[in-house]
Formats: sequence, C-alpha cells, structure tokens
Amino acid sequence: MDLTAVYLLLLPAVLYLRALSVLKRRGYRVPPLQSACWFGGLTLIGIALLSPLDRLGETDLLSAHMGQHLLIGDLAAPLILLGLRSPVYAFLLPRPVLVPLARSNRLRRLLRFLRQPLAAAPIWIVTLYGWHLPFAYEAALRSPALHALQHQSFVVASLLVWLSVLEPARRRVPGELWKIAHITGVRFAGMFLGMAFLIVQHPLYDGFYGSRALEHGLSPIEDQQIAGGMMLGLDFLIMIGALCFFFMRAAEDADRRERVEAAARAAPAARASTRGEVGVG
Repeated sequence: MDLTAVYLLLLPAVLYLRALSVLKRRGYRVPPLQSACWFGGLTLIGIALLSPLDRLGETDLLSAHMGQHLLIGDLAAPLILLGLRSPVYAFLLPRPVLVPLARSNRLRRLLRFLRQPLAAAPIWIVTLYGWHLPFAYEAALRSPALHALQHQSFVVASLLVWLSVLEPARRRVPGELWKIAHITGVRFAGMFLGMAFLIVQHPLYDGFYGSRALEHGLSPIEDQQIAGGMMLGLDFLIMIGALCFFFMRAAEDADRRERVEAAARAAPAARASTRGEVGVG
C-alpha cells in the first residue's frame, strides 16, 4: 500500500471534518449532499491510487492506467469543488495557514487569471496531450516522482477548468449558458484523444507495456481501444450532463429574476394603494 497516498487522502478528510465542526459551532450545517461530494471525490482518488487498478496501470494495462486518470482528473476534481462550496472553503485550512494565503495579492491575481476559461482550457489541453505523448507517458510510468507529478497535474488542470463553472465561492451554482460551451470545448479535446486511441492500429506505448495485456485476455490494441472508449464515453456523459444541468439552471435563474422584478414593480403600486386608503380614511 502507498502510505504517501493514504496520508494525502487522510489529511483533506480530517481538514474537512474540522471545517464542518467549526461551522456547526457557528450555527451553520453543511448540506449532506455537499459533504458527500467531498468524500466521494476523495473516495474516487483512493480507488485510483490504492486499489488493484494502480498496480495494473503501472505494469500491465493501459486501460487500467486510463481509468486512474479518469477517476482522478475527470470525476474527483469537480466533486471536490462541489464539496468546497461556500462557506466551507473559508474554513478548510487553519487560520494561521489561510490568512497569509488570502492576503497574498500576487497569489490571488494568479488564481484569477488561471481560472479564466481562456487560460484554464489551454492548460487542460496541453496537460492532457502532453502527458499522453509516448515519451512522457512511459517516463511517468518508469518514475514514481514523475507519475505523482502526472496525477497532480491532471487534478490541478481539471480544478482550474471547473472553478469558473462551479464557482465554489457561491452557495448556489449559477446557470450561465457560456459554461456549456466551455465544458463542451474541453471535453471535445479529450474525445479527439480518445478517438486516436481507437483509430491508431499500433500500440502507442509498446515500449513500456509490450504484450503484457495478453496475460489478461486482451491484445495490446484491444487494451488501447478500451482506454480510448473509456475516454470517449466519459467525455460524452459529462458533456450531456453539463448541457442538461446548465440549461435547467439557467431557466430556474431566469424565473427567479422575473419573480424578483415583478415583486419590485408591484411594490410601489402596493405602497401607493396603501397611502390612498389611509388618505380616504
């Protein structure tokens, strides 16, 4: 078992439980679904790093390694952001750690820049394609340090993509239709890479995996095609999910604005009517 991965999972779990306790003492109870998102994201990372998937991906199967990447970068990252939704993010770190970070104007400017869709999307695409170049991919599998860096970069790049979409600083995810285009564009980039795994008729990482897929009843090409199919399928599901969610949320937000505007228009008339009644009396 990778004890480093265990510690890296236990630490955010403990910090989150501490934040829940602090908020409870202040009279705020975090919604159970929000907490479930945080611990669900950590669970997915744990499955990726501590289950047999890790051993298979590091030695025998490209599809197993791809499964790790999808769990860590594509599924766990947005769940973690949902779990951090306001006001939890402000209480996750102890005050002596949080205050210097919050007061760093340079760090805040950098984060504001990196989270912009026009910056986050290219960072994600470069990270995704760069690590899947054969020399980089095989180097990561041969070096534990590079492998850890690969996984961390997938998480960070995915968090940047989802930050502007999920907006964890707000208590409710705003429904804005530009977010559909942002997520669709990012997922299309992943789908093109998945299609390459399906179309290419020779093993892309033969220098590392060789023919070890045969030990699991698969040819190297079949293993590669399964990996590509996993990417395509998950990207498609995320695109459809984002499309449905943000269309419905945009409609809800429009209805809310109409009700608020109608109430604002009705208020002066109601006050005038009340004054008239008083005058007549």
